[in-house]
Amino acid sequence: MKTSALFLAALLNAQTLLFGAAIPAEILLWPNGAPGSEGKTEKELLVKNAAGDVTSVSRVHQPSLTPYLPAKDKANGCAVLVIPGGGHRVLAIAHEGYNVGEWLRDHGIAAFVLKHRLARETNSTYQIEVESLADTQRAMRLIRSRAAEWNVDPARLGVMGFSAGGELAWLVSARNDNGLAEAKDAVDRQGCRPAFQALIYPGHSAAILPTKEVPPVFLCAGYGDRQDISEGLAEAYLRFKKAGVPAELHMYSNAGHGFGHRTGNVGPHAAWLDRFQEWLAAGGQLTTKQLDAGKK
Repeated sequence: MKTSALFLAALLNAQTLLFGAAIPAEILLWPNGAPGSEGKTEKELLVKNAAGDVTSVSRVHQPSLTPYLPAKDKANGCAVLVIPGGGHRVLAIAHEGYNVGEWLRDHGIAAFVLKHRLARETNSTYQIEVESLADTQRAMRLIRSRAAEWNVDPARLGVMGFSAGGELAWLVSARNDNGLAEAKDAVDRQGCRPAFQALIYPGHSAAILPTKEVPPVFLCAGYGDRQDISEGLAEAYLRFKKAGVPAELHMYSNAGHGFGHRTGNVGPHAAWLDRFQEWLAAGGQLTTKQLDAGKK
């Protein structure tokens, strides 16, 4: 029994080490410090579950990306900036971030999980449409600046946001540019317009007022969500349609708010990422061959 226990402990330790080695390293959006965060040295607050996995993050002063890159023989060139929700107070970075990044990576799509500054946590000096949006725009530029290195097609880089992150995904879809030609920083010379947007039970749906210039959109929420989100997203879909923007809406009758991507999800909403992948394929972001390869 003693030998068996030692062997099991060693095996578990090895698995932990291997898992830890597989976790992608974060990349700072501004290696020399983010504009607006000068003098802020407070460490991030990480909340972990019983298994020791980080489930939420707050006190973000050094915004970053965590890349999930598919193997080169599986990559199809499409990429997604993933923005977790959390009411702009925390980042629900597991089921609306890392889990999604892993799924996309395993299906041939490069994913980059954004850790942005939070405007509504206690004593925050940040604003949603200033620092939080700047982090989102900068993330898009950074991914494009390293597209060749990461085997990403810059023309097939989109954005996906959950809840409060959906608000930022919409904002960057509506407020973007083709790059700042005179910028000293090479990253800032890259454009920040998404090729597509996925708004997953986004906050402030009533503020989504599309014009025909915004990118195609994938909309997803639960029937049991708050009225402003479930009905608000249905109304937003009609506004996209009226503006002439290609849109697809999935409203799941058995789901509420915050389902994200969890192993415990049961029912049709558990497969919403499959629907998203099919939508990408139908919109020309993936080829049939690459889509089939991603499902193997």
